[in-house]
Amino acid sequence: MTPDVLADLVRTAAAAVLAARGLPADALPGDVGVERPRNPDHGDYATNVALRTAKKAGVNPRDLATWLVEELSAKPGIASAELAGPGFINLRLAADAQGALVGEVLAAGEAYGTGAEYAGRKVNLEFVSANPTGPLHLGGTRWAAVGDALGRVLSARGAAVTREYYFNDAGAQIDRFVDSLVAAAKGEAAPENGYGGAYIADIAARVLAAEPGALDSPERDEIFRRVGVGFMFDEIKADLHSFGTDFDVWFHEDSLHKSGAVEDNVQQLKDSGALYEKDGAWWLRSTEHGDDKDRVVIKSDGRPAYIAGDIAYFRDKRSRGFDLLIYMLGADHHGYIGRLKAAAAAFGDDPAVVEVLIGQMVNLVKDGTPVRMSKRAGTVVTLNDLVEAVGVDAARYSLIRSSVDSALDVDLDLLTKRSNDNPVFYVQYAHARLSSLARNAAEVGLTAGTEFGLLEHPREGDLIRTIGEFPEVVRSAAELREPHRIARFLESLASAYHKFYDSCRVLPMGDEEITELHRARLALCVAARQVLANGLALLGVSAPERM
Repeated sequence: MTPDVLADLVRTAAAAVLAARGLPADALPGDVGVERPRNPDHGDYATNVALRTAKKAGVNPRDLATWLVEELSAKPGIASAELAGPGFINLRLAADAQGALVGEVLAAGEAYGTGAEYAGRKVNLEFVSANPTGPLHLGGTRWAAVGDALGRVLSARGAAVTREYYFNDAGAQIDRFVDSLVAAAKGEAAPENGYGGAYIADIAARVLAAEPGALDSPERDEIFRRVGVGFMFDEIKADLHSFGTDFDVWFHEDSLHKSGAVEDNVQQLKDSGALYEKDGAWWLRSTEHGDDKDRVVIKSDGRPAYIAGDIAYFRDKRSRGFDLLIYMLGADHHGYIGRLKAAAAAFGDDPAVVEVLIGQMVNLVKDGTPVRMSKRAGTVVTLNDLVEAVGVDAARYSLIRSSVDSALDVDLDLLTKRSNDNPVFYVQYAHARLSSLARNAAEVGLTAGTEFGLLEHPREGDLIRTIGEFPEVVRSAAELREPHRIARFLESLASAYHKFYDSCRVLPMGDEEITELHRARLALCVAARQVLANGLALLGVSAPERM
């Protein structure tokens, strides 16, 4: 019995109690929830539905809870229901009802934890989108891990997700990149406000190898732009692929300008009155739609501001049929929330189709102090630096397991430890331990059974109930756009399994006869292993069978 099934049972019982006593049915809240008490002595689950319903129903909370306890106690699968405090109800499940969840997990396999609440939703998920002027730094690496995991989570709950990378290959930053490449090719120092680091010299040398006459060509800058930016694109794509993050669409900002989309959309806003002219520039009336200030769209010199491309890009996404646009941006892009929603509203669209997630900074720490270890990018730590130091799995997991709302310190010393202090090792070791158990069971002829009512030990119950939380964890991770919830759940599941294993013997010893309890416990282990594998897959982290 999953928490969702139990919550439905409580709702049905509460509705019956209200009807039997002539109390208003609409007093029952829309979300009747159950949760696991912190103290297991209080039961398997608890509900506060009586407290939340009593006032609107016009009755005393303890009276309502007492009636509900009586109703629930008679329900199949409920071992006991007890009144607590001012109107809480503590519930204990019958072993067979609780254990039936093991069979459900085994039957569902890789599908356990999936859902359909986003079925029919077409989601455009844009993340990383780093300027093609250097290798991916730690901030972009965090989005590469979190964005990919969020895409997996949304897909698991039914969404059709398109992962998109927006290449900012137009504007001043590309001009500075080209100037830096040319200077390096000449053997000169980087220009003021240019880009440094060994990677600039590397790419400049590659441009000259591909186009030997580039420096003397009248189209020098265009050659360095076309070839040099192309090489940088290729490096970024290769680095992301090696990190386990691939995109469905690589969208080039420059295409919006070359196609005339920027000009066309700006003209539409002028015609509709959404833009006004002031001091020789054209401004979006974004304050009318909740932004903190109006935004310049066309500068006084006639050139488009950066938001002009954003406006055209938003319209392009909508024209491709996406009904939810998620932008994952860095900490310095907080102002984009208001301007993107205002742009949607200016076209008469629903601002709710735009969601902007802001990620905070990432620091690499060793021996308690920040690390600056990049060989290629100077003082910037890159994706490859982190992967070389700790590996793909540890890098991804460490970047995903914390909320992006907070700054993150990645501890190199911790992530290279093969101990339970290292979160990714702790979770992966649980899966490897379960895989070893499965191999040992096969050697002695032990197969999984179906007598789940035999799983009555407190540690067995705790493991089953933890497994039962997984679908709701995935659902909330999708709804709240917080894949770190998956990682934290996996750590609690690994903990529950290790405690179970220390208390409940699975394999027969010596010449001991195999019993149905052995078989039931093995089935529970198979279910735990499946859920660990499912959760790690959502994070894009491997589930090793040996460590």
